[in-house]
Amino acid sequence: MRRILAACSLIALVGCQGASGTPDRGSDTAPLPAIAAGIGADTLLTAVERLASDEFEGRAPGSDGETLTVAYLTEQFQALGLEPGNPDGTWVQNVPLVGITPIEGDTMTVSLGGDTRRLEPGVDYAAYTKRVVDEVEVDAEFVFVGYGAVAPEYDWNDFKDVDVSGKILLFLVNDPPSEDLFGGQAMTYYGRWTYKHEIAAEHGAAGALVIHETGPAGYPWEVVGSSPYGESFDLVADDRNMGRAAIEGWIQRDAAASLFEMAGLDFETEKAKAATADFQPVELRVVGQTRVRNSLRTIDSQNVVAKLQGIGAPDEVVLYMAHWDHLGKDDSLTGDQIYNGAADNATGTAGLLELARAFTAGEAPRRSVLFLAVTAEEQGLLGSRYYGEQPLYPAAQTVAALNMDVLNQWGRTNDLTIVGMGQSGLDQVANEIAGRLGRVLNPDPESEKGFYYRSDHFSFARVGIPAFYADPGVDYLDKPPGYGLEKREEYTANDYHAVSDEVKPDWDLSGALDDLTFMYHMGARLAATDEWPEWSATSEFRAIREQQRPGR
Repeated sequence: MRRILAACSLIALVGCQGASGTPDRGSDTAPLPAIAAGIGADTLLTAVERLASDEFEGRAPGSDGETLTVAYLTEQFQALGLEPGNPDGTWVQNVPLVGITPIEGDTMTVSLGGDTRRLEPGVDYAAYTKRVVDEVEVDAEFVFVGYGAVAPEYDWNDFKDVDVSGKILLFLVNDPPSEDLFGGQAMTYYGRWTYKHEIAAEHGAAGALVIHETGPAGYPWEVVGSSPYGESFDLVADDRNMGRAAIEGWIQRDAAASLFEMAGLDFETEKAKAATADFQPVELRVVGQTRVRNSLRTIDSQNVVAKLQGIGAPDEVVLYMAHWDHLGKDDSLTGDQIYNGAADNATGTAGLLELARAFTAGEAPRRSVLFLAVTAEEQGLLGSRYYGEQPLYPAAQTVAALNMDVLNQWGRTNDLTIVGMGQSGLDQVANEIAGRLGRVLNPDPESEKGFYYRSDHFSFARVGIPAFYADPGVDYLDKPPGYGLEKREEYTANDYHAVSDEVKPDWDLSGALDDLTFMYHMGARLAATDEWPEWSATSEFRAIREQQRPGR
């Protein structure tokens, strides 16, 4: 897999590489080389700069930027000697999408008695429809449903027996706060805004708006409110869309508080009540009226997929992934109009190429390794969701899915952040690799933000495939305590989903090389052995895997 290294210091269960590149079952505690062969700062940065260039126009699905991105990735994978990853002999998996663009001009009117107010899109709320129709209208009362969680395992039901069909539901962001329930500080899927929209549809709601508060959400209002008329996508063949609430979206915290004030209630008081299991939905009696008109188009977006064929168990697959897409271009902006997405996720996509380079430095591994660059992550994990539901290789034969979404740009760290630590036996593999690299693993310091449910590995987890996601660490070498979290917060506040997410002159990719080396060794270990990582006993995904691989 790579050049021979002194003392054969490669990972044991992947094995030391001899002259032939074949695995050697050596010591599983020997130190590993600091940087895996094939992984380099120059090639990584070159790929990031190319993908994040203005020429690629923000890599939006269905744009000229997608055409350039798919061609570039295909060219790079082919040059590395990989083979097309689609069994039909092509480098892509078509992902049929429908583009939905709200038409400007509509607002939301809210009224109670003689008190009528108008909410402005982008300023007070952001609403759209996932129904593939030209127009929807809503004229309904608001009902506050707290966190909207229906979790029988926690004896928790925020809806109780209240009929909310035909209503516009207001949800708090995240899980109910609890040290003992809902994962404690860590977010569960009940806390994701996607879940809240799904549960609203199950209850027949006319609308579902999540109340945005910057701290709990983990990003500022501008992330959801800056482009209220931007195009969003969904899967074409998803008949479930017509059963969704007519409107979905977000409402700014102060705008939501004004609805409570109209009803003679205090938002913070009602929010505090929602933190208890005996919470009852609150009918505000305030009526909201709005319309969403759409411009529709259908496109075939594409996942790019390349494969390194295994020589011992080629039908068993270890999968690496990163999303290639970003937010495209907004012609309504003054000045810079391109969401280049350098960190998010040109870095992860370029990292995928670096991993492919490392794997192709020698002979093929025992199991096949798949390199999957997915589309439309920013639109709700659509490319990975489509692959999960229409896999090119059976889920039961997929050993693990390893995801990369935003690499470290700020230097080397002692640690790695494992998002969703405790979910599966992949943590044990990761811990062994980290130890041999002289690094430590830490749980996500921002677990309340639910990152495990916000990137593409989740699409694989939800279909039973053990999925792993490592974020950059926060304990930086030669930096003061707190530097890592400070940089995270700085990125979230200034660059996340902003046109300013560009390659910065002060980037230090040494930490990214360390992390890619870790990811390489982890996947190589899985590709060399016959082990099958399992979900933990408490994981919500375990039952699905047991059905896929009975008796394992």
